[in-house]
Amino acid sequence: MGFWSKMCMDCKKLLARVGEMRGRVGYGEFLDGLAGTGVPKEKIAVFLQADPDGKGSVQDQVTAEMTSELMRVMGLKGSQSPEGVKQIRKILDKESK
Repeated sequence: MGFWSKMCMDCKKLLARVGEMRGRVGYGEFLDGLAGTGVPKEKIAVFLQADPDGKGSVQDQVTAEMTSELMRVMGLKGSQSPEGVKQIRKILDKESK
């Protein structure tokens, strides 16, 4: 059993909703969908930053998937990884300080 099997009910609810929406909605709709679960915004923010399996946070994974899909639709080669999104986010965080 891994980390995800030991999580709270709210996180299980959020994870299920992520699975339902992945690849089907834009980012705004994605966030609205998570809010629609009734889980408090503060807990959603913590959930989105979780990286229990070391593959990038939930937010980084979803952003990478959406970016890769956009690139594909635009006819661009390549894809974006969660690790790449994390690196970009860190660079932008440093520059904004």
